[in-house]
Amino acid sequence: MPVLEWRQVARDDLLAIVDYISDDNPEAAQRLKDDVEAKAAALPEHPKLYRIGRVAGTREMVVCSNYIVVYMEDPYAVTVLRVLHAAQQWPLAAP
Repeated sequence: MPVLEWRQVARDDLLAIVDYISDDNPEAAQRLKDDVEAKAAALPEHPKLYRIGRVAGTREMVVCSNYIVVYMEDPYAVTVLRVLHAAQQWPLAAP
């Protein structure tokens, strides 16, 4: 089974989202962080479960209807590339 890897920019995305939400609702921010991390942790078991991404070679997992985890997969790893709000334009950087 492939391993799960996070690009630093994806970790930074998630922390920025959590920081923004926590200004108004720290509990909701923590729930979102936990939800994203839990769903991402399951990606190596079923990497093709989610939709094909808007950028070639990627896939997109929608979390909580407003957040998208963008990832790519190969036989050895599932790599989380970005965590974005659904209103953000992708790509913000090359995979």
